[in-house]
Amino acid sequence: MNLLELNKVFAAVLTAGITFMVAGQVGKILVHGEKPHESAILIGDPSGGAPAGSGPAAPAGPEPISGLLASADVEAGQQIAARNCGACHSFNQGGKAGIGPNLYGIVGAPHGHAEGFNYSAAIKGKAGPWNYDELNAWLYKPATYAPGTRMAYAGLANTQQRANVVAYLRSLSPNPAPLPPAGQPAAAATPAAPMGTAPGTPAARPVSNAELAPIGPLLAAANVENGAALARRTCGVCHTFTEGGRNGVGPNLYDVVGKPHGHLENFNYSAALKAKTGPWNYEELNAWLNKPATYAPGTRMVLAGIPKPEDRADIIAYLRSLSPNPQPLP
Repeated sequence: MNLLELNKVFAAVLTAGITFMVAGQVGKILVHGEKPHESAILIGDPSGGAPAGSGPAAPAGPEPISGLLASADVEAGQQIAARNCGACHSFNQGGKAGIGPNLYGIVGAPHGHAEGFNYSAAIKGKAGPWNYDELNAWLYKPATYAPGTRMAYAGLANTQQRANVVAYLRSLSPNPAPLPPAGQPAAAATPAAPMGTAPGTPAARPVSNAELAPIGPLLAAANVENGAALARRTCGVCHTFTEGGRNGVGPNLYDVVGKPHGHLENFNYSAALKAKTGPWNYEELNAWLNKPATYAPGTRMVLAGIPKPEDRADIIAYLRSLSPNPQPLP
């Protein structure tokens, strides 16, 4: 290829480049494009707020449980705690820590109180004790109560269930913390229906202690085996039943029938029971099991009561059997 032909090739390439450059500049002049200030599709809210049109904001915190604690179901709370917390925590006195700390004596104790457990900085930074309101907020949403916590549990939304769990945790102490002043629960805090009760079914009207029919006629035909099962399920968290058994949150109940109120010298009874005179006879036990808080106002007993007279008769018959010399039947 001679020099003339090479010059022609270079000239063609140069001409094409100049043509493309001029065309681009002309295009910018004719078409006024503008870069948008915001993305056409907004994903989420950079400020952390709720997207527009998403409805009212969620409540700032949980409904209070103070009005529910006096009648809370300790046994149900134990079951919920075992199911939801038992994989990480132990509940017995002196129990070892797991992924989470042992929870015996937690109510009223400082945050991060268990020596030897490596609490997260989120919990170490909390001041004050684990009172009822603090536990309620913690159980409702741990990550909101203590941002940065290592607790992976999402939370317990049901207000009655939180009250039951807190009542159970309260029972894990030789001297349970006093209950808060009774108040009315929030209107939206509807207690869960008893197991086996269809939603919307009205509960049976509780019978006051003054209205109780005598328990004597039911005792002769009472089912001691059923009474033992009921007593273990309802009272076994706090009491022992064996001869010489140790006291727990409540006193040992071996040979209680016929004994004076507050008869165990080594147990710290509440003033409400110390003030009771006379023995634990059948009618006294019936009234106590029906409604402890009405029978002895100020008692530390958290059991709401056993409404079915046949169940009370079965339990009393079982307690009667816990003796080398059972009391005569009425």
